[in-house]
Amino acid sequence: MNAVLFIAFGLLSGALGASLPAKQQTQITNKKFPSSFLWGTATASAQIEGAWNEDGKGESIWDHWLHEDPSRSDDHKNADVACDSYHKWREDIQLLKELGVKLYRFSIAWPRILPTGYLDSYNQAGVDYYVNFVKELLANDITPLVTLYHWDLPQTLQEQGGWLNDSTADRFGEYARIVFQNLGPYVKLWTTVNEPHTTCTEGYGNGEMAPGIKMIGDGIYQCARTQILAHAIGYHIYHDEFAATQGGKVSLVLDATYNMPATDSEDDKTATEWEYEFNLGWFAHPIYIGNWPQIMIDRVAKRSAMEGLSGSRLPAWSDDEIEFVKGTFDFFGLNHYTSTIVSAIDEPAAGEPNFYLDTGVSTTHGDDWVNSTASWLWSYPYGMRGLLNYVWKNYNPGEIYVTENGWSSDPTLNDQTRIDYLQGYLSNMLDAILEDGVNVAGYTTWSFMDNFEWAKGYTQRYGIINVDFDSDNRTRTFKDSAKWYQRTVSTYCLVEQCEE
Repeated sequence: MNAVLFIAFGLLSGALGASLPAKQQTQITNKKFPSSFLWGTATASAQIEGAWNEDGKGESIWDHWLHEDPSRSDDHKNADVACDSYHKWREDIQLLKELGVKLYRFSIAWPRILPTGYLDSYNQAGVDYYVNFVKELLANDITPLVTLYHWDLPQTLQEQGGWLNDSTADRFGEYARIVFQNLGPYVKLWTTVNEPHTTCTEGYGNGEMAPGIKMIGDGIYQCARTQILAHAIGYHIYHDEFAATQGGKVSLVLDATYNMPATDSEDDKTATEWEYEFNLGWFAHPIYIGNWPQIMIDRVAKRSAMEGLSGSRLPAWSDDEIEFVKGTFDFFGLNHYTSTIVSAIDEPAAGEPNFYLDTGVSTTHGDDWVNSTASWLWSYPYGMRGLLNYVWKNYNPGEIYVTENGWSSDPTLNDQTRIDYLQGYLSNMLDAILEDGVNVAGYTTWSFMDNFEWAKGYTQRYGIINVDFDSDNRTRTFKDSAKWYQRTVSTYCLVEQCEE
């Protein structure tokens, strides 16, 4: 889940080009989704499993960070137990079956497979756990969509520099090969790395998430380079060694907002593209087009010179690396929650190096947008359609899976605000499919159930299923949104009755 604490210069973006009105568009389509569309939901191992040190699992950066200082989460709680899904996985699969979904996105806990991140720590119990899990999913006619890295880096690797050390990309490749060998016969949809933008800006930039490193001017760029390399290594390992016999697809998951210019001025339109390229383009451009976006190369070099540095803070790719990374995708995994309105600003004065000053724009939200219980999450349903079109036209991915989209609300079963949000965003997704020709193959809403929300602890709830964290049993209960989603996935219709 993208729990990043968005700030004025740092929101992700996407734009269709010309300025669009920021007013809400609330009409819900009465057309049906295609019969081939895969409905699903999503979670991450570090947020739901618990059992943080059971059956040979090693310590992750999140285990370490919160055990070292509990105040690093808003409620001073951690994920030692979380939803206890490690023990309740059979019950959870039956809940997925009851929902009627055909696609389940979940992640493997890297330190459950390789407790130290190194091959000599191989843990068969961790491998067996996930093999049994995917077999049970398939037995219940649910397709697994497996993420290899959803933020729980083995702490031992962090002590060697983590994502600031290029060798972590090689360790990721070794880990990925083990997972492909063991789960590949059962899994046909893979994503390598989840939301590298957020882990780099928040974990190695602002320091608001594990591992809590504050290197906002340079560390975040090295983090991005290493995670992109890790993805590319994993992709090539799969296609060189496993694809011919296993027949699966591999990509990564990128988070993005839809961006629109505050006015029709050329300056605001340019600012919108800067915001886009510094966020989604930062990671998508090397993989789908090649190299960093040119505006990033130019602006970071300019800002570095203003700061008196002899070279750019943005690490360059070699020609061989550009070719190695380019084209490492079989689809586009897209997480989308919110949108922004972008304005141009005067060039910030030189000072301490800062990613957000490199971006050089200002962002805000619409006056009539509804805010969730997460300060950064504002509802603007059209953003789904706009962003899908942007990705489709600019990156030509062939196929898109929307791998996260969801709403934070109070811990209540009557969550009409979540239903309103999902219905509006899904309506715009269907418009993109039917009217704009965007190939969206599947959708996994965030989240299957309430869970540990990173530095927010348990203060924000994204689940369509309620979890009672005060109960030893971690009792699960369908919210109204789960009942609505259950009906939607069974009828392929967002309203009471659709056109036939």
